[in-house]
Amino acid sequence: MTAIATTSLPPMARRARRRSAALGLLAWVAGILFCLPVFWMLLTSLHSEPDAATNPPSLTASLTLDGYKKFFGAGGGADPAPALINSVTASVMSTLFVLVLALPAAYALSIRPVRKWTDAMFFFLSTKMLPVVAGLLPIYLFAKNAGMLDNVWLLVILYTSMNLPIAVWMLQSFLADIPVSVIEAAHMDGAGLPTVLVRIVAPLAGPGIAATSLICFIFSWNEMLFARVLTGVVAETAPVFLTSFVTSQGLFLAQLCAASVVVSLPVLVAGFAAQDKLVQGLSLGAVK
Repeated sequence: MTAIATTSLPPMARRARRRSAALGLLAWVAGILFCLPVFWMLLTSLHSEPDAATNPPSLTASLTLDGYKKFFGAGGGADPAPALINSVTASVMSTLFVLVLALPAAYALSIRPVRKWTDAMFFFLSTKMLPVVAGLLPIYLFAKNAGMLDNVWLLVILYTSMNLPIAVWMLQSFLADIPVSVIEAAHMDGAGLPTVLVRIVAPLAGPGIAATSLICFIFSWNEMLFARVLTGVVAETAPVFLTSFVTSQGLFLAQLCAASVVVSLPVLVAGFAAQDKLVQGLSLGAVK
């Protein structure tokens, strides 16, 4: 019956169905290719160091949790808790500061546009054109003279400034879809700007704010260059802590993969928890 129904379709519908099936198969292949390195990292983290170092790698090697035990300090290893706490502090605080600063800016550039707002948007974008490494030396000298080296709050300031342009651009596109009549009705009822932002704009742009927050959090969590150069022991972050498994004695691959899995978990959990908001926010305004 299925074959008869398929052959009874007009040629254009059959081509559309074949195209859809081909695109679906391509999406599955792309998804598997993207997930394969993560699966391989997880599998390697469950091997012993000799089994993880074999070439080619063995899929039938015995599984063990020694890599995770050593990562969490068993056997005299370094304690990862301070680095994880520093990463959480820098990522969460910088994301909160970005939202507090970006939401009023996006409101001014979309719902209540300022004069030459496109020039302001281009200025925000132009700040991302400078390579990060080009500003590393001036920032290092400033932090050294200010006595802020190896300070987690220096990372909070840097991550806030780095993610602010992206947040303004994203939130501006989200807030532009909010009906102006709703904002005007709130003003007529006597609501001030803080009330409008908190009680009107924020709930209506919730998916966009969630998507922006998640992206800023991921960028802050994964940042390594500034954290590597500007921190030492006190403000060391999780990505910097991962480099401690590459030593002069060799590469401890199983421990490194175990540490990478643990460090990746907060981003993965946040992504899965806000998956619907992320998709809804990133697609907001795509169809006018």
